[in-house]
Amino acid sequence: MKKVITICLLLVALVASAQQKREFRGAWIQCVNGQFKGMSTEAMQRTLTYQLNELQKDGCNAIIFQVRPECDALYESSIEPWSYYLTGEQGSRPYPYWDPLKWMVDECHKRGMELHAWINPYRAKTKTAHGNARNHVVVQHPEWTFQYDGLTLLNPALQECRDYICNVARDIVTRYDVDGFHIDDYFYPYPVAGVQIPDDAQYRANSNGIGNRGDWRRFNVNLFIEQLYKTVHEAKPWVKVGISPFGIYRNKKSDPNGSRTNGLQNYDDLYADVLLWDANGWMDYCVPQIYWEIGNRAADYDELIHWWNQHLTRTALYIGEDVERTVKHADLKDKNRHQLSAKMSLHQQLPRVKGTVLWYAKAAVDNIGNYGTSLRNVYWRTPALQPVMEHIDKKAPKKVRKLKAFNFDGQRVLFWTAPKGKGWQDEATRYAVYRFDKSEKVDLHDTSHLKAIVSDTFYEMPANEQTPCVYVVTALDRMQNESKEVKVKIKK
Repeated sequence: MKKVITICLLLVALVASAQQKREFRGAWIQCVNGQFKGMSTEAMQRTLTYQLNELQKDGCNAIIFQVRPECDALYESSIEPWSYYLTGEQGSRPYPYWDPLKWMVDECHKRGMELHAWINPYRAKTKTAHGNARNHVVVQHPEWTFQYDGLTLLNPALQECRDYICNVARDIVTRYDVDGFHIDDYFYPYPVAGVQIPDDAQYRANSNGIGNRGDWRRFNVNLFIEQLYKTVHEAKPWVKVGISPFGIYRNKKSDPNGSRTNGLQNYDDLYADVLLWDANGWMDYCVPQIYWEIGNRAADYDELIHWWNQHLTRTALYIGEDVERTVKHADLKDKNRHQLSAKMSLHQQLPRVKGTVLWYAKAAVDNIGNYGTSLRNVYWRTPALQPVMEHIDKKAPKKVRKLKAFNFDGQRVLFWTAPKGKGWQDEATRYAVYRFDKSEKVDLHDTSHLKAIVSDTFYEMPANEQTPCVYVVTALDRMQNESKEVKVKIKK
């Protein structure tokens, strides 16, 4: 038994030593599945608090929160009505009043997490039967929409729609302290056999000289992606724009550079030219939804993660992981365990993979297949800083000042003063706290010593702190560029 325990501890140590100091560890919290619909303010806050606490324990450092499921809002908006998926009645103000987006920004930042606001750009109404508020875009501008297989969608061919969505984006980014702005995989609708997209009139009226309907649709989406990226960065240059496309760009039978897969394609079926967006710098991070298992006949996870690692050359690459499917399928080399360890091994092997986003948050919180336990005890055991984005900002802030340790009735607390800085590029917004034994060399590249990432200018040491030791604090700016270190010795 002791031998087994020793082997397990060695494995944990090996994985921990292989952890990256910088890694995006995200989770999607969605509302369109109805999990919050009609909840009281207190109940929803209690549910989200529990999820955030568990995800923090699991090592998550970013939450992607759905705030606009069908042109309605989980935040106070003068453009769109309150969401049906919040109150159960579109346009109905939550009671007692609260603003879920503002609340989530505050709660995530308290935990050292980023908050990325997630919208669905084009979807105006799902198949769920409910009425629309008088100020909803479907009521105000029905001419901007079309019907497809029971869905109501904003028409990507219309400049009015592009402007409208970008106004929504500008409003969110301007009024809320979000760290990222995120859109998902719904561009033109997922195709249904025998159902045609009703855009003949727009194509005849304004084809832009493009003779191929597919090229024209891709052109329309490209115009939107470029406009959205510029809109967000003009409002706040530090807010990262992320896109989460379907997991297959193109199959090899359609394009020699495509993946060895046989499934629906971003380029051909959703009219999303993700590689063009990458080449033109129209997104800061990309999260392809590689939701299949290793060994899937139509869409092998191993094939797809290698394909994205090779072909996405400019944008930060994070992998969209399906928690339930990962634990449902057995490891190909060991039928007694599921595929989490094999997938994480691929993440560590591929140089362009800089993070993971969990689909979906609740599955990890519910610890399906011990997924959450594995994250907190092994794969995300120590905190991680966000990946650098030098194209936005690469200058580190100044170091913290007046770092001291105090003892309050047996509770040891570190205090420091924020560094001086002018403008968003120099301002410290979070701090990294490291701990070393007295005899250890201070090495900030060793992730096992990173204890916390905090937004406050203090840190409470663990109750069981063993002394003497050395604590180190560094300042992080909005892009998590890291300052020089400041040390303090902790004596008995």
